[in-house]
Amino acid sequence: MASGKLTDAAVRNAKASGRLVKLSDGGGLQLWLTPSGGKLWNFAYRFGSKQKKLALGEYGKAPAGVPLEAARRLRDEAAGLLRDGIDPAIRKRQVKAARAEAQANTFSVLADELLAKKKREGVATATAGKLEWLLGLAKADLGPLPIGDVSAGEVLRVLQPLEAAGKLETAKRLRAVIGAVFRYAVTTARANADPTQALRGAIAAPKPKHRAAIIEPVAFGGLLRAIDGFQGQPTTKAALQLIALLAPRPGELRHATWAEFDLDAAVWNIPAERTKMRRPHRVPLPAQATAILRDLHPITGRGLAGLVFPGLRSVTRPISENTLCAALRRLGYSNDEMVAHGFRSTFSTLANESGKWSINAIEAALAHVEPNAVRRAYARGDYWDERVKLMTWWADYLDALRQGARILQFKEASA
Repeated sequence: MASGKLTDAAVRNAKASGRLVKLSDGGGLQLWLTPSGGKLWNFAYRFGSKQKKLALGEYGKAPAGVPLEAARRLRDEAAGLLRDGIDPAIRKRQVKAARAEAQANTFSVLADELLAKKKREGVATATAGKLEWLLGLAKADLGPLPIGDVSAGEVLRVLQPLEAAGKLETAKRLRAVIGAVFRYAVTTARANADPTQALRGAIAAPKPKHRAAIIEPVAFGGLLRAIDGFQGQPTTKAALQLIALLAPRPGELRHATWAEFDLDAAVWNIPAERTKMRRPHRVPLPAQATAILRDLHPITGRGLAGLVFPGLRSVTRPISENTLCAALRRLGYSNDEMVAHGFRSTFSTLANESGKWSINAIEAALAHVEPNAVRRAYARGDYWDERVKLMTWWADYLDALRQGARILQFKEASA
C-alpha cells in the first residue's frame, strides 16, 4: 500500500484546536486529534452495509505507543482481513479474549485446580503432599505459561536438570504429574494435547529398586523374636507385630483408627480413601492379632483422634513413616536387610511357596488389583473364606517360626 499522506513530522507536530480533528493517511488510516490533546490511530472501513472503525492505539514511540509506520502495518493487516471477508474489529475482540483466557489458564492455575480436585476426591494426605511438592517443581518454570502454549521441549528442560543430578525417579514422577495436569486441561477443554507423551524415553529410566525383605523362614523367625523383645514404645512394638501378622501397607497400618476394627467379628475394615487402590479392603484378624489389639486398646483406645498408633508428639497424628523402619534399625536390621514394606514381600513369598493357597487369595489379601480388566470384571469376590483360613495359617506359622521350630520344605523335592 502507498506510504500515505502523513509524515512523522506532521504527526508529531499536529495539535487539536478545541474540537475533534481527523487527519487521513489514506487507505482508511486516520489520526484522531482529540480536544484533550490525545492522538489516536483508527482504521475506518465498511463491513457489510455498516461504516465501522478499528482502534489501532495511541500515537507515540514504541513499545508504549504506535508510531506512524506501525500504524500503517496494522492498517494493512486489517485491510487484508477485510479482503478475506473477516471483520477486523471482531477478530481483534476474539484475539483479546483468547489472550485473556490464556493468561487465566496458566500451567500454575491448572496445577492448583488438579491438586484441589485430588484432595476433594479424598487422596491420602501423604500422596497430596508429594503431589504438591512435584507440582511446585514444575511450576517454578512452567507456572506462568499459558497451558496451551507449553511445548514438549519446555517440559524436557524442566526434567533434564533432575536427570543430570541422577534423580531419575523424581524425573519420572515429575513427567507423570505434568502429564496429569495436561490431561486434566484437555478434559476441561483448555488444552488440545498432552506434550509429555512425546517425551517417552527422552529421560533415562530409573533402575527398579526392590524393597529389602527377609524371605528365608529361619531368618524371619529370628526377626519375629527380636520384635517380641523390642524395648521401645509399646505402640511401635504392637505395630511391628501386626504388620508381620497382617501384611498391610505401612501407611494403612499407621493411620488405622479403632473404629475400623471389629474385634468380636475379627475383621479390620480399611476405608477406600486410605487404600492405595482407593477400594475398601477387609482384613481377617487371626486370634493372635485380636489379642495384640485388645492389649493395646487400654493404652491408645481413648485417644481424641481414635488412632490406634498415635505419635509421641501429638495424639492427633499417627506415628511417622520412619518409626517402623527406625525400630528395625534399633533391632539390628539394616535398610538393606528389612524395611517396613518388606513384610508384604515376606508374606507373599512364603504363602506362595507353601503351595496351600491360591494365588488369587494371596493377591486379594495384599489388596492387589487384578491388572486385566476383563478378569477383574468377572472376579467379583474377595476370596474371603479362603483368606480367613490363610491368615489363621499364617499367624500359626509365624508362631512356629518364632519358637524356633524345625523348618520343613513346603514342597517335596522331585525324585
